[in-house]
Amino acid sequence: MDSKRGRVDWRGYIPAIVTPFTSDGALDFAGLGTMLDWLHGEGMHGLVIAGTTGEWTSLTPDERCQLFTAAGRQLGHKLPLLAGCTSFTARDTIAYARHAATVGFQGILVTPPPYLRPGDDEIHGFYSDISAESPLPICVYNWPPGTGIDMSLDLLARLADIPNVVAIKQSTGDLRRFVEAFFALKDQVLVFGHSMDEHGLQLLHAAGGDGTMGAGAVLGRVHADFYNHLWAGDLDAARECGRKDRVIMEQWYTTDLVGRFGSGPAILKAGLSARGVPAGFVRPPLRDVAAEDRIKIRQTLIELGAIGPAHAKQSAA
Repeated sequence: MDSKRGRVDWRGYIPAIVTPFTSDGALDFAGLGTMLDWLHGEGMHGLVIAGTTGEWTSLTPDERCQLFTAAGRQLGHKLPLLAGCTSFTARDTIAYARHAATVGFQGILVTPPPYLRPGDDEIHGFYSDISAESPLPICVYNWPPGTGIDMSLDLLARLADIPNVVAIKQSTGDLRRFVEAFFALKDQVLVFGHSMDEHGLQLLHAAGGDGTMGAGAVLGRVHADFYNHLWAGDLDAARECGRKDRVIMEQWYTTDLVGRFGSGPAILKAGLSARGVPAGFVRPPLRDVAAEDRIKIRQTLIELGAIGPAHAKQSAA
C-alpha cells in the first residue's frame, strides 16, 4: 500500500471560506483581502477557496481564476491553500488546477460531478483523468448533500489508490461511515471530517487524525484552537472550543446541514458581517438572510462571546 500522507502538510482546521460579493453581485476583492487577513490572523491552518461555501456555482471560469489569483498572491506563501475545482468535467477541473498551481496553491478539492450522479466506475475514471493531468495533489470530497452520492468505502478505497489523490474529505452525515473510512484509509491518505464534538474529540485523542475542513470559520480562532489545544494535550480547552462550534451548528442548521435561516453561505456571511468581517452579499438565486433572522444569528454570537451587545447593535444598524 502506497502511503501518500507525507506529500502534503495539511492538518487542523481548514475552512472553506465565503466569497465576498458587492450588493450588485460583483466580486469584492477589497473585502476578500480584509477577510483573508482576518482569517490568517485568527490562526487558520489552511483555507479552501471557491468551495461550496464560496458559491463556486455562481462564478464564471474567469472569476474563479481571479479569486485563486487574489488569494494565492496574498496568502499562498503563508499557509496551505486548496482550490475548489469541482466542475462537471475533468477537463474543466484540470484547467482550474493548472491555474491554481501558478498562483501559490498547494492542492485541489473536488467532488464527483454534481447533478449527473455518475456510477462508481465513472467516478473512478473522472478522478483518474484529473490525477493524470493535475499539477497539484487532490483531496477527494464526498459531499452527499451537494452531489446526491454518498460514496461507499469500496469506492473511496479505489480513489485512494489513484496516484495523485492524497486526501479525502469525508463529509457523509453517517458517523459510522466516517469512522469506517477513517480507519480503513488513514494510513494511506489524509482523512478530513472529524466532528468537533465529544465523538470527534475522543476519536482524535485515541486514534489520531488529520483535521476538519469546515465552513466559513465564523468563530475565528475558536475553530483553530480546537486542534491547537488537542495537539497540546489540553482536552478540556479543546472540548470548550468544540462546544461553541456545536452551538453554531445546532442553532443555525438542521441535523442534515440545511440552514435554518437560508443557505449556508448566506448564514455564514451574516455571522461574519456581525463580527465586522466584510463577507459581503450572496449572489442570486441565493438570498441574504432576513433582518429578523440576522438578530438571531447575532444573539448566538453574543452568547458565545464572539461579539459584545454594543457591537451587535452597531452591526444591525
